[in-house]
Amino acid sequence: MAHEFLVKDIAFQAGLSTATVDRVLNGREGVRKQTELRVRAAIRELEKQQVGMEVQGRKFGIDIVMEAPQRFTSTVRDAFESEALTFLPTIFRSRFHFAESMRPHEIVQLLDRIRLRGSDGIVLKAPDVADISAAVARLQQSGIPVVTLVTDLPNAPRIAYAGADNRAAGETAAYLLGERLAGHPAVVLVTLSSSRFRGEEEREIGFRRTLRDRYPSIGVVEVSEGLGRDEATGALAAGALSGNPGINAVYSIGGGNRAVLGAFAAAAKPCTVFVAHDLDADNLDLLRSGQIHFILHHDLKADVRTAFRAIMSRRGALASSAGSQLSAVEVITPYNIPAWVR
Repeated sequence: MAHEFLVKDIAFQAGLSTATVDRVLNGREGVRKQTELRVRAAIRELEKQQVGMEVQGRKFGIDIVMEAPQRFTSTVRDAFESEALTFLPTIFRSRFHFAESMRPHEIVQLLDRIRLRGSDGIVLKAPDVADISAAVARLQQSGIPVVTLVTDLPNAPRIAYAGADNRAAGETAAYLLGERLAGHPAVVLVTLSSSRFRGEEEREIGFRRTLRDRYPSIGVVEVSEGLGRDEATGALAAGALSGNPGINAVYSIGGGNRAVLGAFAAAAKPCTVFVAHDLDADNLDLLRSGQIHFILHHDLKADVRTAFRAIMSRRGALASSAGSQLSAVEVITPYNIPAWVR
C-alpha cells in the first residue's frame, strides 16, 4: 500500500499498534479486512490533514472525544479541520472519537485506552459524572492535558473549558421567549438531550431563574434523555404535548428539533416561539423556513482555538495561555445569518 507517512503517524491515526500497521502496509497475511480498512481510512485522513501543510512545524497528535448527535459532531469536525490550518507551521493532527450515545463506563474505557497509548492532548465533551472525572485525573497524572468542550467537568483537573457561558445562554432564551409570550397564556416545552451534561443543566438553570424572576406567569414542562436523537426526542415531545395541552412554545437545549416540530404538527398544535441552539444544517433549514424563530449561536471555531492554545501552552509551545475563555452567545434570526454559513 503506497503511502507517504511514518508508520507511527498512521498507527496513531488508526488507533492500532505500529506492528499491525506494518503488517497491513507490507501485505502480510493474517490481517483482518476491518483492520486494513482502518489503516486505509487513517491514511486518507492524514492526506486530508496534509493539504496546505507544506511548512512543517511542531506536530501535536490530539484526540477529540464526544458523545453527541451526528449533526453536531459533523460541525465540530469541520471546525477542528479548518482551524488546524490557521495554526501553521504548528500542525494539529486530530483523531475523532464520536458516538451519538456512550455509557459513562465506555467513555472511561476509551479515555484509559488513549492514556495507555499516548496523546498530546484530549478535547472532551462528556457527562459530568464521577467516573469520568476520575479518568480525567488519571490522564492528568500521566501528563496528558484535557480540555472540556461545550460542557464542562468542573470537578475534574481539566486545563481549560472551551465553550459558551451556558447560564447566560439559558437566560437569553428566557428573555426571547418571555418578551414574545408575556401577557398571553404560555407553557414552554424545554427539551434536554440528557441531564448528565453540565452545560445543559446550566442552560436550564439560567432559563428557569429568568422566567421565575421576570415572567412568572409562563409555565415550563421539561423532557430529557432523548440524547438529541430524533426518534426518542420526538416521542418525548409527543408525550409532553398529549399530557399538557397548554404547551405553545419550545426551548430546545438538546436538539432533535425536526422531531419536536413533527410532534407539534401531529398534535395539530401551533408553536408560537421556538428557540434552539447551534447553527447546524438542520437548524439553518428550519430557521430559514420560519419553523425555528431564534438560534443561540456561539463560535465553535473560537472554542477550537482555545483548546489548541491550551494544549500548546501545556506542551511548552506557547509562553502562556489565557486558559478557559467563554464564547459570546449570539442571537441568530433569518435576517442575520452569518455569511460563512450561507
